[in-house]
Amino acid sequence: MKRSVDLVVIGTGEAGSTVATHCRAAGWEVAIVDSRAYGGTCGLRVCDPKKVLVGAAEIIDWERRMKEKGIKSDDTVIDWPELIRFKRTFTDPFPKAREDSFKQAGIATFHGPVRFSTNRSLQVGDDLLEAKHTVVATGAWPTRLNIPGEEHLTLSDQFLELDTLPKRIVFVGGGYIAFEFSHVAARAGSQVTILHQGEQPLEAFDPDLVARLMERTRALGIDVHTKTKATAVGRSAGHLTVRASVGSDLQTFEADLVVHAAGRTPEIAELNLPAAGVEFDGHGVRVNEYLQSVSNSAVYAAGDAANGGGWPNTPGAEYEGALAARNLLEGNKYKTNFLGMASVVFTVPPLARVGMLEEDARRQGLKFKVNTADIASWYSSRRVAEPCAAFKVLVEEGSGRILGAHLLGPDADELTNIFVLAVRAGLSAETLKESVFVYPTQASNLQWML
Repeated sequence: MKRSVDLVVIGTGEAGSTVATHCRAAGWEVAIVDSRAYGGTCGLRVCDPKKVLVGAAEIIDWERRMKEKGIKSDDTVIDWPELIRFKRTFTDPFPKAREDSFKQAGIATFHGPVRFSTNRSLQVGDDLLEAKHTVVATGAWPTRLNIPGEEHLTLSDQFLELDTLPKRIVFVGGGYIAFEFSHVAARAGSQVTILHQGEQPLEAFDPDLVARLMERTRALGIDVHTKTKATAVGRSAGHLTVRASVGSDLQTFEADLVVHAAGRTPEIAELNLPAAGVEFDGHGVRVNEYLQSVSNSAVYAAGDAANGGGWPNTPGAEYEGALAARNLLEGNKYKTNFLGMASVVFTVPPLARVGMLEEDARRQGLKFKVNTADIASWYSSRRVAEPCAAFKVLVEEGSGRILGAHLLGPDADELTNIFVLAVRAGLSAETLKESVFVYPTQASNLQWML
């Protein structure tokens, strides 16, 4: 069947859904297509289901920290099968709910692999969609490691569907997935190992705070190996083995489960982008500051599929989706502005970042002061017996502008949002210090951080 529309959106995650609903609300004829279940990465495979598991780990950790401080309980454990059943109450209904919302809005829905036929037409099974505009919002997928035995790796979405949790787990990679999932698995009783080929895991975050989180991680019994590159995965005698190079040496790690945690790449390989004259690279569709393809003016990209310079996370995807929709509807008037975008690693405790790292600020020749401290002894950390808490805030000399904020400890994920507002709106450190926040809360610590 052949159908002509104003817009085809490829992908039903946060970026694609935002574009589609905005343009449909403006009266455009919109079609949306996905080769996977509707809902995208965040709602089905990472953010939302992961946070359900993290919540359980937080309860276990809090109870352990508060022993001999007024809390007495020796039988609280994570019932993994029951936790996964609870997680599924969020994920199982989600694809249908999202698709129903599209249909109710008058958006035509299509399922299956999609490929460009020409610069303005796409093939979805037996359907040919001709579009005035197309938005690529396909998200990201685990990067191929190209090592022998790669087929034995468990992907993050598969980990979130495990009915039982294996005793020995190895995570290949040292990013968000490795640390977040390992903090959950360790508190659920598994023996966990992380293999990271670089010198510092969580490379996008402040190295001093990462070092503190590493200490906390190892204190949980998680075995973290840096400068260790997985070279092969094998299966024998009912278990898996991971061979890894450590400098000129080789090591072997045994496990019941080996999880791919070595990064994600834009899922655009099957779209036949050359047929549409769309330039791309390993970071996604090459776009300009309006999120428009640099080589095909009819195509835009948003979220993880776009090489636009933003954080690969849900808020970034929603922001880019909304911006792409505005530029489609009104002409290219709105440029990307990633100032103040934040990112969080949902370990226990969480690690957060907004704005620049020290090395970023120095590279730009900025003059700034660094306010930093271990705050495990502060009331907000001590009352919950959290030994891992620290901050680092970069304040520009003269202007008092907050260049970056880096937080580790209880509620760091929530406190970061105040710094997001400050950096985005250009609020000075003095303005924040003069604000009267509710006490005792994490926000009431701000005046001492600035």
